[in-house]
Amino acid sequence: MTIAVVMLISSLVSLIPSDAWFIRTLDLVREPLIFASVFLVVLSLFAESRARAVAIACLALTIGINAWRVWPYWPIAREQIALEDNRPGAGPGCFSAMSVNVKVENDDHDRIAAQIARYDPDLLLLVETDRRWIEALEPVLSTYPAVQRHPQPEAFGMVFATRLPVLKANIVENTYRDTPTLYATVQPQGANPIEFIGLHPKPPLPGWNTELRDENIVRAGIQTPDRLPDAFVMGDFNDVPWSRTTTKFRQTGAWQDPRIGRGTFPTFPADFLLLGWPLDQFMVKGRLKVAAFEVLPDNGSDHRALFARLCAAPLAAPQ
Repeated sequence: MTIAVVMLISSLVSLIPSDAWFIRTLDLVREPLIFASVFLVVLSLFAESRARAVAIACLALTIGINAWRVWPYWPIAREQIALEDNRPGAGPGCFSAMSVNVKVENDDHDRIAAQIARYDPDLLLLVETDRRWIEALEPVLSTYPAVQRHPQPEAFGMVFATRLPVLKANIVENTYRDTPTLYATVQPQGANPIEFIGLHPKPPLPGWNTELRDENIVRAGIQTPDRLPDAFVMGDFNDVPWSRTTTKFRQTGAWQDPRIGRGTFPTFPADFLLLGWPLDQFMVKGRLKVAAFEVLPDNGSDHRALFARLCAAPLAAPQ
């Protein structure tokens, strides 16, 4: 009974429009709350307690509140994006992209390097990279003609590497002094230019409320430097896609999420995804098509990497 009441109160508190870290953290555990509530409902059916009905009612409300918020990301919901059948090389403008949170304290450089080499993305975003990580991955990075390195001593370094022709690339600090955001304009072969955004804002933790994190996320989605119609974003948002912040990012910037209607695709914690959550995001806008996307196998970090295949709109034939 007490557990059911606490879970319901937590679910109701999570709906408060506040930037307080302890409220926003509740967004992260909506799926585990659903699973735990279903499990407790089943147990309650076999309990002989006069409070059983109240407990089941509290658990049912907990399930309803959290299922309502997560609903678009369940496989039974309507898909937002149709995945294209063509793969890179099948047409002009097709390429692959990969986003990896390496975990700055992680010493398993070889596993990360091996995974990058195996999937060999045309565009690569690395986050949580300090100088030690950049030096360790230099053999992989040296295979890319365009590389921007932005090491940080803590957990918010960033590296951008690509084989696509780069028209512009800039790493800026939108909000927090030490949390960079990448804006790049690239042009796949035979296609129109597209913009890429790489994000890694700070998480909601004690002493870190989410006001600046939320501002960083939303601003990145609506203020791309070149204002191109076709763009995509990848990175560790330290936020889940059903939160009011990432939902606002998606809606105000006209972004589309391939997870909608397919599942939550959790990426953290890497070794316990059954009760994990999707902190790493991938979205597109405009005429950019998604051929495929996936959460990659464990690579030694605390996050799983994201990999996607995309195709940009081909250049119009000259008249």
